[in-house]
Amino acid sequence: MQRCEGCMAYQFYPRTICSHCGGQGLVWSKVSGRGRIKSFTIVRRGISRAYEAPYVLVLIDLEEGPCMMSSLVECDPDSVVVGALVSVAFQSWSSDIEMPVFKLV
Repeated sequence: MQRCEGCMAYQFYPRTICSHCGGQGLVWSKVSGRGRIKSFTIVRRGISRAYEAPYVLVLIDLEEGPCMMSSLVECDPDSVVVGALVSVAFQSWSSDIEMPVFKLV
């Protein structure tokens, strides 16, 4: 994740300047991959065969501060609650693309 060398804040999504202080000294830093569910919705009617329903879309408050939208995988959709702990996993979309998804801890 991007981190500002000036104010040390993390930011997501990547930008050319710091969204906190306007600094331009941004570097890529390793992060914990942990967070808490801020909000979620259960999609019960998929928009296409590529998105088999039901599936869970989540907003995750990452441990480092930023909020990230993603999918919650390998869970019973009806067991999901706001505040639940999650950790990152990666899902292959192609031989070149891996997308971050989350699992309940």
